Amino acid sequence: MNGSDSPGGSGGGMKIVLLAVAGLYILASLYLMFDMRGRIGTLEAFQATSSATQKQLTERMESADARMKATIEALEEKLGITEKQLDARTVELQRAQKAQTASLKAQKEQIAEVSGQVEGVKSEVGGVKTEVATARTEIEATKEKLERTIGDLGIQSGLIAKTREEVDELRRRGERNYYDFTLLKGQKPTPVATVSLQLKKSDAKKSKFTLNVIADDRTIEKKDRTMLEPLQFYTGKDRQLYELVVFNVEKNKVVGYLSTPKGPMAKAQ
Repeated sequence: MNGSDSPGGSGGGMKIVLLAVAGLYILASLYLMFDMRGRIGTLEAFQATSSATQKQLTERMESADARMKATIEALEEKLGITEKQLDARTVELQRAQKAQTASLKAQKEQIAEVSGQVEGVKSEVGGVKTEVATARTEIEATKEKLERTIGDLGIQSGLIAKTREEVDELRRRGERNYYDFTLLKGQKPTPVATVSLQLKKSDAKKSKFTLNVIADDRTIEKKDRTMLEPLQFYTGKDRQLYELVVFNVEKNKVVGYLSTPKGPMAKAQ
C-alpha cells in the first residue's frame, strides 16, 4: 500500500484547499468592506455637499424673498396705495365704466330720436323748397309780365330796363340792339342809331317830358310822355318797329335808351 493513498495524505490536501478558499474569501470580504466604506464615505461627502448647497439655496431664496418684500413695501409706500386701496379703486373704475356705458346708451337713443326728427325736418324743408321754387317761378313770371307793357302805339313792348345796368343785361341777351342817349333841352337833334332825338321839355316832379323823333325825313312828336313808358314808332323801308324808353327825368334833361331790331340799318337822319 502506497503512502499517497493513505488516509493521512488525502486529508492533508483537502485541508490545504479549504484554507486557500478561506483565505480568498477573507481577502474578497476585506476588499468589499474597504470598497463599501469608500463608497459610503463618498456618498456621505456628496450628501454633506448637497446639504450645504441646499442650505445656501434656501438662504438665497429667503434673502431674495426678503428683498422682494422690501421692494414691494417700498413701492407701495412710494405709490401711496395698498392692495385694499387698489381693490377699492378698481371697483370705483368699474362703477364709472358702467355709468359711462349707460350714458352712452342714453346718448345713442337721443341721437336716434334727433335723427328721426331731422329726417322729418328734411322732408318739411324739401316741401318748402318745392313751394319756394314754385313761388319763385310764379314771381319770375309775374316779374316778366311787369317788365313787359303796352307801348304808346298799343303794341306789346319788349322787356323794359329801368337803369343802365339793366340795359346792359338786355344787351347780353342779344335779342335786340340797344343804344343809350342823354338829351338836353335846347340842343340840336342828337343822332341815335338811324334816327335823331331832340328834347323839347321835361318836368322832373311829374316825371313827364316831350321830345321829337326825326326819322325818314319826318318829325314825330312824343308829347307829355311818362318815364318808363315805351315810345314806339316805325321807320325804314321795311317799316321796322323802334322803341325808346326814358328811365330818368331831370330838369331840362332826360336819360334813356333806344331799342331796334337786329339787322343792318341806315345812318341817322
